[in-house]
Amino acid sequence: MARVIAVSNQKGGVGKTTTAINLAAALAKSGKPTLLVDLDPQANATSGSGIPKKTVVHGIYETLIEGRPIGEIIVPSESSRPRISPSVGNLAGAEIELVSLNNREYRLKAGIAPVLDRFEFVLIDCPPSLGLLNLNALVAADSVLVPIQAEYFALEGVADLWDTVLRVRQSVNPDLQVEGFLLTMCDERTNLTNQVVSELRNFLGAQVLETIIPRNIRLAEAPSHGKPIFLYDPKSKGAESYLRLADEVIAHDHNPQGSGQRA
Repeated sequence: MARVIAVSNQKGGVGKTTTAINLAAALAKSGKPTLLVDLDPQANATSGSGIPKKTVVHGIYETLIEGRPIGEIIVPSESSRPRISPSVGNLAGAEIELVSLNNREYRLKAGIAPVLDRFEFVLIDCPPSLGLLNLNALVAADSVLVPIQAEYFALEGVADLWDTVLRVRQSVNPDLQVEGFLLTMCDERTNLTNQVVSELRNFLGAQVLETIIPRNIRLAEAPSHGKPIFLYDPKSKGAESYLRLADEVIAHDHNPQGSGQRA
C-alpha cells in the first residue's frame, strides 16, 4: 500500500513543484513505484515532467469533479519513470465546483484509493493556497512534506501551516503526520543562509530534514526542458541532493518525522 505524501506550502516560490517532480523521479530511480499527482491548476508538475499541457485529454479535475477513475487518467511521463496524474487548466474552477459537492474534502482520497496498491509512493503537488484543493490533498495524505526557502519570512509561513495541520487532524484526518520540513534554494556560502537554517532547526528540531536543496541553476533549467534533474544533469548538485532526499524519505517508511508539534 502506497505512502501518500502531500508536498505543500501556501507560500509560493519555495521550490514546491521542483521538489515534487524531482523527489518523485528520485524515488522511482531508487526502484520505488511512484505516482505524481498534479493538483496545482498551474499544471507545472505536468509540463515539468515532460507532458505538454495541450496533449492532456483527461486530468485530475475529472477525478475530483466527475468521479472518473484515476486509473483512466494516469499517464507515463516521457522523461521520467514516475507515473503522472496530470492537470490542465480546468482544475482552476474546481475550487468553486467542489463547494457544492457531497464529501467535498474526501474527493481526492476516494479517487486515488483504487490505485494505492500499485505504488509504494504517491506524491501530491499542492497549489500554493489553503483552499479546497489543498484540503483534499491533506485529507488524502499520510504525511505532509513542506519545502521552506531559507529566509526569515519562512517562519511566518510555518506558523500558518502548523495551524492548518492541526485543524485538519482535529476535523478530517487525525492520522496526518509531518514528513518533514525541507530547506530549499540554500546558498550555504552566505552567513544569512546559515543563520536562518540554524534558527529553523532550533525552532522545528528534528522535523527539519537533514537533506538541504542548494540553489542550483541546473534545477531551475530542468523544468523548461520537461525533464527531472536526473535526466537533465544527473551529476549536478541538485540531482545529488534529491537522491539523498529520496533515501531519507524511504528511511522514514513507517516512521514520519513528526506529529505537527513544535520542537
